[in-house]
Amino acid sequence: MTIPRAAKTLRRTRIQEEKEEQILEAALDVFSASGFRGSTIDQIAEVAGMSKPNLLYYFRTKEAMHRALIDRVLYTWLEPLRAFDAEGNPEAEIRSYIRRKLEMARDFPRESRLFANEVLQGAPHIEDELKGPLKELVDEKAEVIRAWAKAGKIVKCDPYHLIFSIWSTTQHYADFDVQVRAVLGQEHSGEGRFEDAARFLEQLFIGGLRPDPLGG
Repeated sequence: MTIPRAAKTLRRTRIQEEKEEQILEAALDVFSASGFRGSTIDQIAEVAGMSKPNLLYYFRTKEAMHRALIDRVLYTWLEPLRAFDAEGNPEAEIRSYIRRKLEMARDFPRESRLFANEVLQGAPHIEDELKGPLKELVDEKAEVIRAWAKAGKIVKCDPYHLIFSIWSTTQHYADFDVQVRAVLGQEHSGEGRFEDAARFLEQLFIGGLRPDPLGG
């Protein structure tokens, strides 16, 4: 994990911590809008409302700011999947996962776009994480889904594509928020759109995975 330069001092003051958060908030705005390649330290300093030399005291490079944000996003983004419980009821676990992912799309849209931009650019800064910890976690949860299917609790399905589908349908509401609100129109584009989406996605996924009681 990237450690801010100021954090390497023996004692970090409250002002140092506040400045680091101020910089990372500004960097999140810039990176989520322009991607890593399209962003500059000057832009981040301007949004943060501080001089470039002052910013560079806390983070020496653009890469350091981006890395700090990506580390946060990866941890936060994967938390709902980590909570996927093999001992739980499949319908309840899938419903909870869908809702938690939608809550994140609602509450952390900039973080979602930051991650999407990184992946669209070929994931140059997180390839090791994708091939390592992320793959290991998805492999683990794929086995949970397979076990549910083997026990007859859900229909047989490809667990990886199920997880990918939940990712894509929930994160759509963050990454394509402007499009969603434009198409829904003013009447339906308020906060209630996330509850509407949750009900629909529950019906789509849970209904599609529920075994036929007649075995047909």
